[in-house]
Amino acid sequence: MPSHDRERQPEVSPDDARVRELVVRAGEGDEDAWRELVNAYARRVYGLLRSRSCDPARAEEITQSVFVTVARVLGKGQYQEQGRFDAWLFRVAMNRLRDDARARKRRSTHALGDAAAGLEAERVPLTPDTGGLHAALEGLAPADREVIELRHRADMSFKQIAEVLGQPLGTVLARHHRALRKLRTTLESANTTGSTA
Repeated sequence: MPSHDRERQPEVSPDDARVRELVVRAGEGDEDAWRELVNAYARRVYGLLRSRSCDPARAEEITQSVFVTVARVLGKGQYQEQGRFDAWLFRVAMNRLRDDARARKRRSTHALGDAAAGLEAERVPLTPDTGGLHAALEGLAPADREVIELRHRADMSFKQIAEVLGQPLGTVLARHHRALRKLRTTLESANTTGSTA
């Protein structure tokens, strides 16, 4: 699933009934149904992973891995609908991202200096407009940042985020509110400091 395919194909948002139909057909080996599922969700999965990893190649690799897993589960008839398909898909993506982070952490203990230099080289160049926001996001607790990214990068509803994270809806809403408040405070403080400098 090369990135240029995602750029050429328009993203679609099928309704729940259509998604259920596509899932069944894709599980039966229908390539058109599979293609439509990928077109509907690949950009959102990639966007979420990209926002979490800052490395386009790594986000692309994990996105592909996520869809390989989804294809395998659907093909074996192991997908059991217990809510929305996209909530399950994003849960697979977040789990794959955590697995990747753990594997990278283990590898980095052997080559910490090289890994740190490599990570700095992979950072996304920031424009003055996005630099402050990126820095503010980096300053959030990982759990709060996760909620912000699922909501605003993956475009998920709060109910879907609660399903993905396995947390009560009220907890997700509170974390989102707290994270936004912290972001606002950080950005206002940076703007005040920048204007007086």
